[in-house]
Amino acid sequence: MMLALIFSAALAAAAATPCDQLKSLSVPNMTITAAELIPAGPYTDAPAQRGGGRGQAQAPQILTAHCRVAAVLKPSPDSNIGVEVWLPAENWNGKFEAVGGGGWAGAISYPAMIAALEEGYATASTDTGHKGGDASFTLGHPEKLVDFAYRAVHEMTVRAKAITSAFYGRGPRLSYWNGCSTGGRQGLMEAQRYPEDFDGILAGAPVNYRTNGSIWSMSVGVAALQDKESSIPPAKLRVLNEAVVGSCDPLDGVKDGLLADPRQCHFDPSTLLCHAGDQTNCLTSKQVETAKKTYGPLKSKTGELIFPGMEPGSEPGWTGLVGGPEPLGLALTGFKYVIHEDPNWDWRTFDVDGDLALAEKKLKTLNAVDPNLQAFKARGGKLLMYHGWSDQLAPPENSINYYSSVLARMGSKQDDWLRLFMAPGMQHCGGGPGPNQISWIGALERWRESGIAPDQILAEHVTNNRVDMTRPECPYPEVARYKGVGSTNDAANFVCKKP
Repeated sequence: MMLALIFSAALAAAAATPCDQLKSLSVPNMTITAAELIPAGPYTDAPAQRGGGRGQAQAPQILTAHCRVAAVLKPSPDSNIGVEVWLPAENWNGKFEAVGGGGWAGAISYPAMIAALEEGYATASTDTGHKGGDASFTLGHPEKLVDFAYRAVHEMTVRAKAITSAFYGRGPRLSYWNGCSTGGRQGLMEAQRYPEDFDGILAGAPVNYRTNGSIWSMSVGVAALQDKESSIPPAKLRVLNEAVVGSCDPLDGVKDGLLADPRQCHFDPSTLLCHAGDQTNCLTSKQVETAKKTYGPLKSKTGELIFPGMEPGSEPGWTGLVGGPEPLGLALTGFKYVIHEDPNWDWRTFDVDGDLALAEKKLKTLNAVDPNLQAFKARGGKLLMYHGWSDQLAPPENSINYYSSVLARMGSKQDDWLRLFMAPGMQHCGGGPGPNQISWIGALERWRESGIAPDQILAEHVTNNRVDMTRPECPYPEVARYKGVGSTNDAANFVCKKP
């Protein structure tokens, strides 16, 4: 925090600095490697990565003119944190939006930066201190794990604001975080560790309980894959999903292929048991057990909850979990390089209780589960969380559990600054059969800047650039209920109600 105050005081009164002169900006532990004015025009260099919180639209082909600053940060002797900061050359909205990464990061989140820039934001992203999408960078480099866990995002934020202040001659009036998956975890970590960094945080599908989430993922994967007869191929996952939706879709009063609250669905995979040998339209007894294990929570030998399971409706996306040939890479690479520090570790030797103890020792720094967000609340921060009910990678009930832990710690009435939205039909950070265009960041902006609390958020399903369905997304624990009159494709005919 002191570093941020020093930068702000030093730069607040400074005159605007031309883009090319930013390269000589002197800031501790930062080396600016590029400072160039990029004219408006086609932009084709950004890797195809998923941005956070802005739907799944393709990045625009014509990019706003901006000052691009690239830098390397070294808060520790072993740090090498890559950062990019983009500053609109004109029509800056006076605000800053940092964007998060996914998986083990290792790259700049260009599509999310493009979306922020096109809306007038100064924006920044970091590779979190390494290149590449697995955890091999951590082996023998504990400081790099700290950078990935939380330090890189904070250091980027402080220095990006300093660069913004130098370029415009004034700092941003408001700062937002926008991230999903690992980006969601990064957002929660910021609220917990550095509450002064952001005025509003959008945290989607946060993988914030990395110790226990990794243990759950491995437990499901090992059970399904060490015996090939237990794995479930994609075609059978579709059969399972069709049976689930056929059984539970009517429970919310509207037959639309979406489960408003999958926890009300108690479908038994045993009803799909093959009775005449293995066939394409049924599950073998071992596959039934795999499905039950994937739905079910993982508990310790003493009966304590380790991590919740998947929800009904998410089955088409389970291939990475139960379809092999190895357990899900996000967890597996963490076990190899962080937990066991052995690139040749055999996943077949996985042990729930033993590996959980190791994970709590070596992976705990990645957890963002502190429920005490008093400092973030006290400074007027707004935290908007969202999670898709059909998430195929991160069990959605984990977000409910964290949200509930905050209420248990800080009191039941926190909806003036904290809200969670559970989106029917949404997969991990977007996609799936549910609405595919939702302005989460717009709702957060209105909440923080105009005091308009998101009692519901309009969601759209767009096909071939045409809106063919709208629905309200409701703040948990409310769900969208059909009024009984009018088109079920019109959000106006639904109301948010508690179950």
